[in-house]
Amino acid sequence: MPTILGIESSCDDTSASIVKDGKVLSNVIANQSVHEAFGGVVPELASRVHQQNIIPTVHKAISDAKVSKNEINAVAFTRGPGLLGSLLVGSSFAKSFALALDIPLIEINHMQAHILAHFIDDPKPQFPFLCLTVSGGHTQIVKVNNYFEMELIGETTDDAAGEAFDKAAKMLGLPYPGGPLVDKYAQLGNANAYAFPEPQIPGLNFSFSGLKTSFLYFIRDKKKENPNFLEENMADVCASIQNRIVSVLMNKVKKAVKETGIKQVAIAGGVSANSGLRNSLLEAEKKLGWKVFIPKFEYCTDNAAMISIAGYYKYLQGEFVGQDVSPLARWEI
Repeated sequence: MPTILGIESSCDDTSASIVKDGKVLSNVIANQSVHEAFGGVVPELASRVHQQNIIPTVHKAISDAKVSKNEINAVAFTRGPGLLGSLLVGSSFAKSFALALDIPLIEINHMQAHILAHFIDDPKPQFPFLCLTVSGGHTQIVKVNNYFEMELIGETTDDAAGEAFDKAAKMLGLPYPGGPLVDKYAQLGNANAYAFPEPQIPGLNFSFSGLKTSFLYFIRDKKKENPNFLEENMADVCASIQNRIVSVLMNKVKKAVKETGIKQVAIAGGVSANSGLRNSLLEAEKKLGWKVFIPKFEYCTDNAAMISIAGYYKYLQGEFVGQDVSPLARWEI
């Protein structure tokens, strides 16, 4: 059975993982703190730090897995979507590593990998299932028919849910990345303290730009009334905006379940670590009879374990690419 090296470099995390016989033996992630001063990821800086991190990260992944590089049967790498400069670092290393060892290359779609992270541990979903993929760059509802046959049935028409969380945090004066801080404050506040409008978007698509604008005006008006409003009400404000973002997501998922008749529901992507979304899904499981799949925290954010597990299933199907492969900033699921 194959041993796969997975490499993830789509944004600002450099990650490497070893999967053997479908089991994750290592999953190493090198974060980048350089972006905190800028309030967001700076693409040029991200690619430079990837260059510094890629070799020690891969070395540690192989070491932690207690395998030799000569035991590796293939290299799986994130081809896209993502930041082009960051993807270039990962793909160039993967191509060089595969060429040096004369082993196959496997291209992986980053968003498909987030979904396939559910096949790392038990229990695993059965096909078909629905997956809500929510991150800083994507918000999608995907009908998953098999490992690599996925149908996009709903997506954001503008901003992603993760971006809405981070922008809301920025308006509140919270440091980057702000989404997890909103969640932290929200757990201490009243989710019904303030009401924010729910976007009325037809079908299964999402929109968060109007909600962000409404939140901006809300903060502006409240600070005019009371300059200390945020300091005095931070927990309630965070709980209320989180409640609305989560309700937007959940209402679309409920609609998708009703339309498809599929009651197996998974979540994936960085926002799947959000406590409000996790709790809402578990509540729906109890009340609506769904079977819910929530990944471990270490598999929510960008990581190479999901790349190597996706590579494992592609290896079994013999799906390889040549050395002429190039990264894609945009790549549909």
